[in-house]
Amino acid sequence: MAQERLQKLMARAGLCSRREGERIINEGRVTVNGVVAKLGSSADPSVDHIKVDGKMLRREEKSRYILLYKPRQVMTTCDDPEERTTVVDLLKPTIRERVYPVGRLDYHSEGLLLMTNDGDLATRVAHPRYGIVREYLVKVRGNLSEAELVRLKRGAHIDGKKVIPKSARRERVTREGNSWWRVEVTEGRTHEVRELFFRVGHPVQRLRRTAIGPLRDDHISPGQFRDLTGTEVERLLKATRKAQPKEKRGPRTASKKTPREGRTGSKR
Repeated sequence: MAQERLQKLMARAGLCSRREGERIINEGRVTVNGVVAKLGSSADPSVDHIKVDGKMLRREEKSRYILLYKPRQVMTTCDDPEERTTVVDLLKPTIRERVYPVGRLDYHSEGLLLMTNDGDLATRVAHPRYGIVREYLVKVRGNLSEAELVRLKRGAHIDGKKVIPKSARRERVTREGNSWWRVEVTEGRTHEVRELFFRVGHPVQRLRRTAIGPLRDDHISPGQFRDLTGTEVERLLKATRKAQPKEKRGPRTASKKTPREGRTGSKR
């Protein structure tokens, strides 16, 4: 078997996503044949002894794709140092494969979350460059004016990156004068939707993710989960292929213009 990057092998084994694997490697928690690995290292699992936190890396598992409705006050992580409930805890002991959450959904938010051990798909769904749309139903304090809505749609710099919502429309206004909004974003950054509304003076009171790309389920309840159907997996794969990352091009060089033959330069 050919050598592959360690973070890819870890993702295929269902241990974590590739990005999380890079962090684990940088923390010095991975060894290959007894030597601490560095980011960029490769190995062949058929001949090399790969350990993570002192435990042998398991062979590649059968791919599993799970749609979970994350309740509020649950951590979107595999473990929590404060021993709060995590999304992985919700799957035990029903799911035997080591699946992990794709992307983030903050502690006080709820809604749909994809969990899988397919590292390649996880990377494509989570990374902003693939443009997977995430839809949220958001309740905010008060109601946005037209000027505030214009500011919201212009976006804001969050964690050094410009975040612009793909769409934002008002669903309804409550009797108390608060409002519900349906918002679509493609960045997938933590707290981005909360930040967008906070910046225009309307803090979020409740936030629920209602769709991840083509994935939607209006009948699943908080804490419930199910396997994706084969059709849903295919649709998700198709959605990630629609927005392939653009290749970086080198700087454009100015070309010298030469006068065309037969032109005198006189005005007509």
